Amino acid sequence: MQFYRRSIEPEAAISTRELIELEDPRERAILVGAPRKSEPAQVTDEHLEELERLADTAGVEVVGSLVQRVDKPNPRTYIGEGKAEELKAQVAMEGATLVIFDDELSPAQGRNLEAEVGTRVMDRAELILDIFATRARSAEARAQVELAQLQYLRPRLTRMWAHLSRIRGGPGMRGPGETQLETDRRMVDIKIARLKGELERVTRHRETQRKSRAGETRVSLVGYTNAGKSSILRAISGADVFVEDRLFATLDPTTRDVDVGEGYDVLLTDTVGFIRKLPHHLVASFRATLEEAAEADLLLHVIDSAHPGWEEQKDVVDQVLAELGMREQPQILVFNKIDRLTHGEEEALRQRNHGRRAIFVSTVEEGALEPLRELLRDEARKRRPDVHLTLRSDQGALLAEIYREGEVLEREDEGAEIRIRARLPDSTLGRLRSRGVEVG
Repeated sequence: MQFYRRSIEPEAAISTRELIELEDPRERAILVGAPRKSEPAQVTDEHLEELERLADTAGVEVVGSLVQRVDKPNPRTYIGEGKAEELKAQVAMEGATLVIFDDELSPAQGRNLEAEVGTRVMDRAELILDIFATRARSAEARAQVELAQLQYLRPRLTRMWAHLSRIRGGPGMRGPGETQLETDRRMVDIKIARLKGELERVTRHRETQRKSRAGETRVSLVGYTNAGKSSILRAISGADVFVEDRLFATLDPTTRDVDVGEGYDVLLTDTVGFIRKLPHHLVASFRATLEEAAEADLLLHVIDSAHPGWEEQKDVVDQVLAELGMREQPQILVFNKIDRLTHGEEEALRQRNHGRRAIFVSTVEEGALEPLRELLRDEARKRRPDVHLTLRSDQGALLAEIYREGEVLEREDEGAEIRIRARLPDSTLGRLRSRGVEVG
């Protein structure tokens, strides 16, 4: 934001303008973790580091943290009463304007904590929803995020009036005898119903799109946020795909037609990344987007092999996929960023039994994506039938089409006939049959 100020000087200098830079003040936050006493300290540290990255993605400056190990959350304030007092003192000392909890708070816990510490309190779920709201670009993504926000907001209306300023109507919206809270709840319910209707239309539109691509090999990239899915899509397709080293850089699914060699190509889709404790409402509202993955012939579960907590991240993704009904879908693990591992670490990872097929790739090393290209080629090959064709020797144009669109396995020229064994897409076979080519 830029403003110009006239300097208060003699008349000759009045025309001089001085540029002043003004920046919007950043929220100053204290992070709070309340892990179970059985949780290892290293895991607690990793969780708070991830929460700090989330805060940074949301444009929040972290000025401190507080941890209390609990047997179970305090029903009133999540952390203990004494710890809440300590948090209040830390907020005052650091000049914090925000407190962010790593776990989801009930509406009552949030309300009690705000009264106790004297500043705004939000939980991990609300922070993730805020990030999604700033990252949403398409109309579909914005509708999905708004639906999730409203579903999260509804039980918390009594302490979140500021959020309602964007959706509250004018005079005449209140019914006879209704309180303001009842009016707001009714309006939120109306908006939720409208957004659900919009997303149902999106779902039907996607179904139509998928039917038009029924004969093609469809593969979806899934994984923890920042595992490198978008980098893989950009590197293997050569397309201009947005990549950023931040959490949730991608919300909208991006599909590219990828040439994997030998006459084969696949439709490869990058999907929204998952994260630990992903808000349930957000998963539910993004079902339309994630149905691209649900309808895929194969899921590529991308893992950041260099992350110390990759096993937990893998489990988180598996849990979300199970929640979405995709547990039984064909799935292959793609260990990304192997360039960041030592030779010993990479060998140990390759020797492990991962319970399913796994490949190891990098988007920065020369040729390190070839295992993925080969895997996609094999997947496309499996979906093309192995057929025998008989052409006349004067059907050179059809012969060229077979070589161009398929994989010729055998060829035998005998007099006026050409006998070919090839793998071809269904669409090509249909065209050949319509032109009188004998297919067996």
